[in-house]
Amino acid sequence: MTPHARHWLATPSLGAWEGLLAARPDLATEPLLAGWAGRGWPVIQRRRHCDDPPDGVPLGLPLPPSHGKRRIAFSLPEAALSNFMPPPRLCNCIAAAPAKWRAAIDALLALDPQTRCFGGLAWQHLTGLPYLSSQSDLDLLWTAKPDLPAFLDQLRRIAAAAPMRIDGEISGPGGAVQWRELAEGAQMLAAKREDEVAVVPRDAWLAGLAA
Repeated sequence: MTPHARHWLATPSLGAWEGLLAARPDLATEPLLAGWAGRGWPVIQRRRHCDDPPDGVPLGLPLPPSHGKRRIAFSLPEAALSNFMPPPRLCNCIAAAPAKWRAAIDALLALDPQTRCFGGLAWQHLTGLPYLSSQSDLDLLWTAKPDLPAFLDQLRRIAAAAPMRIDGEISGPGGAVQWRELAEGAQMLAAKREDEVAVVPRDAWLAGLAA
């Protein structure tokens, strides 16, 4: 992981945030946004789009369900950002998770203590706002393991017994792919990269792990 990568977090400066809101009238009706930077809450880095300014860092911010689950995309200069950090580890988000998720989370951490999370649980942990509902998924991030088939088999067993849907990406040199696509034996994978989503043969993606 590098500081300029999908899912990484950064904190915008108060001045840059106020400038963004002033330049985006469509955000004026979102009451949470006015004090976002002042509270020190982060924004998330996303994949670059063709209409993003080349000298800006592509960023995003999902609002909680009580505010319509709106996904806001924008860019800010790198100089306006600080506190670059990777997405939080799952082990640090336990207190923000529903109690009924605990057994599944414990099993996931036993499988890989380095598991990271994004999505609703991460944002609830980071902000204290109510991002999770009874229908929420658990979104996770892993780095590809040396014994990937065994890892996927155990992950599939945990997901089958979990009370919530477990989604997430496994990252490798060829990009990040959905763990379910790998586990289900898909021969073509959607590999998410920093500036594109490429459909690649499964064998080619797996070969990149051994390179």
